[in-house]
Amino acid sequence: MVRPMYRTRSWRRVVRRTPGGDVVVHFEKRKPGPARCARCGRPLNGVPRLRPSRLRKLPKTAKRPERPYGGVLCSSCLAELIFEEVAKGIL
Repeated sequence: MVRPMYRTRSWRRVVRRTPGGDVVVHFEKRKPGPARCARCGRPLNGVPRLRPSRLRKLPKTAKRPERPYGGVLCSSCLAELIFEEVAKGIL
């Protein structure tokens, strides 16, 4: 019998074959939802869907795109924002 904490579907069941040839079930937390644009809500490209413990192990450049507002705004919203700032004379 598994631990009571694993008897819920919030844990993902992963079937693994051990070196001894047995087939066992490992329990993992599920992947989080995609990071979303703060302006329009579309999923962001270039931002990995990982749990925080795995995300910490990635290099900084793999966590978000290398551009202004990378990891916060999608590219189309960023283009609109820059266009508005240029039109207002801010940029």
